[in-house]
Amino acid sequence: MNRLEAFGTIVAQAERGEISFPTSVNAVLRLQQALNDPDCHLEEAIRLVLGEPQLAARTVALANTAIFNGGGRPVTNVRTAVERIGYRNLQMLATGLAVRQFGARIADPDLRAKAAQLWEHTVQVAALAHVFARCLTFVNPDTAMFAGIVHEVGAFYLLSRADGFPGLLDDDPEKWAELCEDVVTREVARKLMLPEPIAEAIFGLRGRLMAMPPATLLDTLLLANTHAAVPSPLGPPPAPLPAHADSVLDYLVDEDDFQAMIDDALDVAASMEQALLV
Repeated sequence: MNRLEAFGTIVAQAERGEISFPTSVNAVLRLQQALNDPDCHLEEAIRLVLGEPQLAARTVALANTAIFNGGGRPVTNVRTAVERIGYRNLQMLATGLAVRQFGARIADPDLRAKAAQLWEHTVQVAALAHVFARCLTFVNPDTAMFAGIVHEVGAFYLLSRADGFPGLLDDDPEKWAELCEDVVTREVARKLMLPEPIAEAIFGLRGRLMAMPPATLLDTLLLANTHAAVPSPLGPPPAPLPAHADSVLDYLVDEDDFQAMIDDALDVAASMEQALLV
């Protein structure tokens, strides 16, 4: 099967809803479904988290990261962890674990290396999106962080399928991979029950320009992607950034303050990556 036929097969399967999730994701999807219910009680959320040991451990770990543990008091149990991070971030964590599992089942070492780089990029974008949302765009920071964690769902799925289609992600001047990823992203987002504002933001990422001043969730993701220290391994090499003084951001924020935001976000990303590591 040539590459074009392989992309056609993956797209056709996605359009039929035939997205293959690892079996370990089932518990995560049950939690997602429960958290999407506005009447979901705290006790039910805790019960579902405790039913999946890995998720329970990661929930406590996330609650102890710098972004959620500003007071420095360690969390040692799931109940306190869920109360501290909140339902929105518990949903983000569950979805992040599901996304990460796509990379966990890859056998090819080169593809596994790409998946590891993509995860590092993803966590950096999530942390940057949280900081930029809080300080620049003023969208909900937790929503921005959630969107950052899931913005590469299609790329993770393509990497997981590339094991079965050698050469699928080689040089691609016709950009078939981009077209395939767009279709796959929509179907994976539906399966993961992503909230509509988050889904629409990640669908709009490709080829869009950031508005000035940046003010939307999509703008926040675009800005975070631009300033992530680790690029996506599946996208084109990032263009060199202009000096801050030559950037349109110069009139929004002082250069030193902006660099401090980025440094803080990358520190947060490092602690988040350890907490979310699968």
